Order: sequence, then C-alpha cells, then structure tokens
Amino acid sequence: MTSRSQLLKNADIANLLATESETARQPLQKPYRRASRRAYLWPEEAYELVRQHRSLTEFSGVGPFLEKRIQNWIDDPPPLPQVPRIRSGFMAITEAQAALASKPAWLRGIRGDLQMHSLWSDGSGSIRDMAEAALQRNYEYISITDHSKGLKIAGGINEEQLQRQAEEISEINESLKDWGQQLRVLRSIELNLNPSGQGDMEETVLAELDIVLGCFHSSLRKTEDQTERYLAALRNPAIQILGHPRGRIYNYRLGLSADWPRIFGTAAELDKALEIDAYPDRQDLSPDLVALAKKAGCRISLGTDSHGPSQLPFIQLGAASAMLAGIKRERILNFMTRDELLSWANNVRENSNAN
Repeated sequence: MTSRSQLLKNADIANLLATESETARQPLQKPYRRASRRAYLWPEEAYELVRQHRSLTEFSGVGPFLEKRIQNWIDDPPPLPQVPRIRSGFMAITEAQAALASKPAWLRGIRGDLQMHSLWSDGSGSIRDMAEAALQRNYEYISITDHSKGLKIAGGINEEQLQRQAEEISEINESLKDWGQQLRVLRSIELNLNPSGQGDMEETVLAELDIVLGCFHSSLRKTEDQTERYLAALRNPAIQILGHPRGRIYNYRLGLSADWPRIFGTAAELDKALEIDAYPDRQDLSPDLVALAKKAGCRISLGTDSHGPSQLPFIQLGAASAMLAGIKRERILNFMTRDELLSWANNVRENSNAN
C-alpha cells in the first residue's frame, strides 16, 4: 500500500469512478456512476479498509469488479483527473466528520432539521418515523416539508391533504408532549416555485404553516443569468427559506448561475434564509456560494432533504460546510431554539406582507 501522503480519499475515488464511467463500455457505465455517488457516503476511507485487510465490498455500490479496480488505485495511485464543475465542491461524509471532530460542540448545538419528506409525498417513512429518528438526535424540532401539488412526479400534496397532514402532526406533537419529549414537528412544505418565483398553493393556506421553504424544480438547465427569478422568489411574501438554490445535482446537473452577491444581499435585507441542502447529491449551496453568503451576512438554513429516517445524519454535510466557511452560529436557523425560530419566521412573514 502506498504512503499516507499519497493516499486516495473517498472523494478522489469518486471522481476516478465517474471519469471511468465516461469511457467504459456498457454495461459498466452505470455501476461506475452509481459507485461514484455512493463513495461520498462510505462510512470510512477506502484506504483504511485496505490497510485492515477488509473487503471493499463492505461499501455500498462496490462489487468484486470495482473492488479490484479501487484496490489497484489505492495500491498505485494514478494521476488524479481534474474535477469538472459538475462534480466539484462536494464533500464526502468522512471529510465532514473529520472537520466536525475538531469542533464537536458545533454539531451538538444544532437543534433541528429544516427539510425532510414523509409518506405524504415522496418519502419512505411516516411523520412519526421521522420524529422518532429526530428523537435519537435530541432535536427540539423538525420541519416536514413534503412537496406541494405542482410537483406531481414527487407526489406533491394539495391544500386538502396539507390540512389532513396538520391533524396528524398535531396528534404526534400531543404524543410527544405526553411522553415528556421536547421535540415538536413543525408544519411546513417545500413550495414548488415557477421560474417567476410564484408558488403553487393558496397563500391563505401557506400562512397557517410554521415555515415555508420555496424551491425551484423547473427550467434548471438554463445557462443565462437567472438573477431575476431568485430576487422574485425572495420577494414572494409566502416563503421564508429559499431551498437548494442552484438546483445542482452531482454529476447530473450543473445548476443555475446568477449574481449571487446581489441575491445574498437581498436575502439579508429581507432577513430571509438561504438553504444548505445537505443531501449528498445536492450539497447546495455549494462551498463557493456559502463563502459569498457569509460575506453578505444572510441567514442560513440547514436541511437534510431526508426521504427516510436513516438519512437524518446527512446534517453533518451541511453543518461542516457552514462551519468550514466560518458562518456564525447566530446566522444559522438550526442553532435557534424552537421559540426563536418561530418568532423569526413570523417576523419575516409580517414584514413581507407589510411591504
């Protein structure tokens, strides 16, 4: 095995796998791409498994063929290909854990998760399942942000379903209170925004929610400047958080471009938050934009975009990104108490409606 100074990290291996997929013959392209994405979630560095004489097939996405390929790379590291923009700025979970280990109080200070999905839209767990997973993390709150009705491909819910969901959340919160738990489930939604920044739900219904997360899901491959759509979204009085802003997806979609300093400045002026979506394929805001957000002083929201209870630990990716960028904890919503968070959301809503 090579010396420690030459060791390939999981992120390096991910890029090598993705690069191989571009020239591999069928049917190998798909396994290479799949393993490239999953490498970001491998719980240990691959070189550690090799050092311990363990099989790399312990890792998700790795079979005997890829194990041999990765083993050869670790034993004799090849020149690392340049990381293209569509794969740049993504952090492996091992990197996030190493960064957070230097400041353990940072992760412990997070009081909740502000984006997740349930069986009501395209999640794999019930709201109660998500709440029980949050209890294991000692959270004070979670936001259930199922998709709104315009995003039919993701099982978006309408106003009537949102009201029925409210009844379920109320019952769960009563149970939590009876058990003496501090956790509460917040009513929210991932509001589908059109390119003009308008939502697809009645604003009177949205006003009843604790927090509204607005997200673009269409026209995400445009190459021209999209500043105006972001400004329109931030000025939409119904939303308090703008989610996964660029709309990028690892090795699939580059995401949108815009005058980001202007956008972050407007967010700061309106006291609205931009999200670091901690889902491994998204990690959006990307690190370069997190740095610009810090400079502008706007608020940041961390959400795992979890689609099942096992994904709540993704919060490490968002937390590490914010910490490494030097975002102050008082500018991150997730460090607020539940009362502080709800007070902020109400103030933003009132100020938006007054303007």
